[in-house]
Amino acid sequence: MNSLAEEREDDPGSSAAGLCRWGGKRAGGNSVICVLLLASSIAGPLSAHGQTVPEGDAGGFNLTVGATLSGDYVQYGDRKMLGVAAIADLDTRRRIGLEGEAHWVIFHQTANVHTSTYLIGPRYHLDLGKFQPYAKGLIGLGKFNYPYNYGQDNDLVAAMGAGVDYRITHRIRLRIADIEYQYWPKFHYGALSCLSVSAGIRVRIH
Repeated sequence: MNSLAEEREDDPGSSAAGLCRWGGKRAGGNSVICVLLLASSIAGPLSAHGQTVPEGDAGGFNLTVGATLSGDYVQYGDRKMLGVAAIADLDTRRRIGLEGEAHWVIFHQTANVHTSTYLIGPRYHLDLGKFQPYAKGLIGLGKFNYPYNYGQDNDLVAAMGAGVDYRITHRIRLRIADIEYQYWPKFHYGALSCLSVSAGIRVRIH
């Protein structure tokens, strides 16, 4: 933790009017672009490598990148917020892969409270026609900004989730729904829980 909040909000239950105000900075925009560019730069060497393997081994994995919009519940003050995320999935023919996710819960703020998480971990998927249900377990770093910029926590975050994608074309997939539960075990005021429901789009680049 870089610095601690001097005190928690006196009234963590925000009013309906306060929750309906769009607030805060658009801090995640540049980060989203950076994540997507990084995923694209990784895809180039992977694609070149894929062209050198024997034909029978071709298509052993695929890499997709995408973005989602989310509705988020943050236990601190029972906040209902909105967020955006950049995602990258590396899947194999054996249905086991990896998911990386950068998620910024930065909209619908009150008192400038917002969070960001940077997570990675295994995922398991099934292919049922054009539908692809999946489950995932992620771990990584979470950043929590306290009310009125009193301080910020940098904490371990563990998450588990599940969802379903729909294949529109060979390259484009619609993320119909993703449900993710986050647990912040070392949060300053005791363990913190967050819940996110998101939808978006993924594009296959390998």
